[in-house]
Amino acid sequence: MSAATEPVASAAHTTGRPSLGRDFGKLWTASAFSSLADGIGRTAVPLIATTLTRDPLIIGALGALSFLPWLVFGLPAGMLVDRFDRRWIMAIANTIRGGVALVLALLTVSGTLDVWSLLIATLVFGFGETLFDNATNAVVPVLVAPRSLDRANGFMQAAQVTIDSFVATPIAGVLFATSLALPLWVGAGGYVVPIALALLLPVIAARPLLAVTPATQAASWAAAGSDAVVQDAATTASSAVPTSAAPTSAAPSTREAAAYLWRHRYLRALVIFTAIVGSASGFAQAPTLLYFLDVMRVEPIAIGFVTAGIGLGALGGSLFAAPLVARFGRGAVMFWSNIVAALGLLAVGLAPELITAIVAYALMAGAISVWNVPWGALRQTIVPNAIFGRVLGIIRAFTWGVFPIATVLGGWMARIDLRLPFVIGAIATVVATLIATRLLFRASEFSGPLDDESPDGR
Repeated sequence: MSAATEPVASAAHTTGRPSLGRDFGKLWTASAFSSLADGIGRTAVPLIATTLTRDPLIIGALGALSFLPWLVFGLPAGMLVDRFDRRWIMAIANTIRGGVALVLALLTVSGTLDVWSLLIATLVFGFGETLFDNATNAVVPVLVAPRSLDRANGFMQAAQVTIDSFVATPIAGVLFATSLALPLWVGAGGYVVPIALALLLPVIAARPLLAVTPATQAASWAAAGSDAVVQDAATTASSAVPTSAAPTSAAPSTREAAAYLWRHRYLRALVIFTAIVGSASGFAQAPTLLYFLDVMRVEPIAIGFVTAGIGLGALGGSLFAAPLVARFGRGAVMFWSNIVAALGLLAVGLAPELITAIVAYALMAGAISVWNVPWGALRQTIVPNAIFGRVLGIIRAFTWGVFPIATVLGGWMARIDLRLPFVIGAIATVVATLIATRLLFRASEFSGPLDDESPDGR
């Protein structure tokens, strides 16, 4: 046992529930502040749009455009994350988003804001999100030991849900009621802290694990107070580039990343399933804002508090996901989370009054949060970190890239009845999940980096 790895092993044995490390804390805090700014913007922009139009198709288009950058820029974002300093990518992405918020605030103050400005700004926000989220996801497995990925992803999502739903959206609603431009000014300021924190991450977060030796990885975890052990470091380094996708240089090509995903039959099938159920969810949620404003008669100033109630379910899902995975396994959790999400959507569509609608929506949000944790950890477990950015970019370009189409269709369907998209989305989710039952339960087989033994995911 080397001197570099010995302190890590000792730390793991002397604590009841090991720490994820100080460096992970920086990443978590950066993500939390980004969620604050994102949440204010996600609430304020559609609310501002409702002062310009009440057409559910246009409101749905705002939601659709937030996903479109993943189709256009998802793969290039992954390439940038794998080739350049991930810390600077996170900082630049938030600088872009903060700048867009400032421009919107100035347009609002000057009285020149229109729907087209909001649509274009939503697109640019989305481009920044592809960079920040891609880089953040790629950094997590560098800073955290493999056996703690479910817990780390649970904390990341819990922070996002808590800040977005319980802090950002109520604040955005109140700020909106005070002044149209005020939530935009505050949102722009929220991006400053994560810019600084991203640049304070250790050098090891800058590059993929390909260039990291077991000793370097373990020493970094030890210095940050992480829960890594010698076995984790050796496993991570040895699986950084599997034989099935071993690159010929320190910078794997996009073609190699795409070939890896295509050859991994299990991961490929799961990506297709995710695109289907995600599209069903996007279709269903397209008219959400108008549903609460026009059907449930919620005042604009109170919309943030409604979403806070919904966020309670999402937060619960984030916090309980890792324990559920530990108790029942990833496969069972991924299957039942989709069934529960479908039941929640159906209940929203049939809800007779506001409280029932909020509870049903919270149930759906909680189920989606539960799904996201093992799905994120599964990707990080299977995909080599050296090509993670590009593989994630391809995955999200495909899955999130089809969301805009589904969301626009949902907005179009909402012109008939604002409840109808929820019912149709619920039915589609149940059918897809039942068909993919065996696929989902197989997720429990991937408890470690098995790709060296099974390049095709069989």
